[in-house]
Amino acid sequence: MADEYRRQGFELERRIFELDIKCSSLRAEKQDDDYLQNASAILDKLKSFYRQGGESSNLSKLLQDYTQVILDITFYEENKLVDQEFPEDCSPFKIQQLLQDLTEPELLAARLAPAQEVQSVLGLELLECLYWRRGALLYMYCHTLHQRKQWIKKNKDTFLKCIQEGVRYLMRMLQVRNSVKLNDGVVLHDSATASILSEGIFSDTHLLTMMYIGEMCFWAVKYEDCSAETTEHKEDRLQFRDIGTQILNKYVLACEGPLQGQGWNTENAKEILSILQ
Repeated sequence: MADEYRRQGFELERRIFELDIKCSSLRAEKQDDDYLQNASAILDKLKSFYRQGGESSNLSKLLQDYTQVILDITFYEENKLVDQEFPEDCSPFKIQQLLQDLTEPELLAARLAPAQEVQSVLGLELLECLYWRRGALLYMYCHTLHQRKQWIKKNKDTFLKCIQEGVRYLMRMLQVRNSVKLNDGVVLHDSATASILSEGIFSDTHLLTMMYIGEMCFWAVKYEDCSAETTEHKEDRLQFRDIGTQILNKYVLACEGPLQGQGWNTENAKEILSILQ
């Protein structure tokens, strides 16, 4: 068991010091960035822990801190891409790298703590955030590509693949927490709260995720009929029309029901639904 702890510690320690080098390089670009400053502060704490000979007996906490560093650093890198409006020459490579970085905490948790569920190691909120960030990144990328009509004509299948990957991540985000079942002994005195929790809506981010899924499904339906992909590959594709319709109907019902007057607009969702249905 002691050897296993040491092996876990070495692997995580190596990644932490690699991230520290990367963070320092990025801070040279923008010293006052809040996310890089937060990442640097967490890394200093983690480096101090290892330099003092600490052993990873609290592996979950170490992995959670490591995950937060990943989230902060990649957020800075994502913002650069967005500010540059996703340059055509480098964006595909950089996006794949960001997706890999945001996938690594989940893989590392599964590898270093195989006896535990990943969500138990990282916690529900961090796991949700990892899925949300990957899905939102692909949403923003596809939103930009959607405005490049000539590019889509030449790269339609690539566009649809990005949409499918993004929708899958966002759907996984919505599935991290189980919907609150009102017949499971749960007592909620606020009927509006009970209604949205029973639909698996736990935050504004969950609602935004639903709208993102609906928009991406709309883009996919718009272009997939013209795709040159073979029938075999199309069979692996998500049922965008069905998914978009189901998710947006739930979004509209929540926004015009329990969340009415909370600032959520349903006009775009209804317009998309009129096309999907």
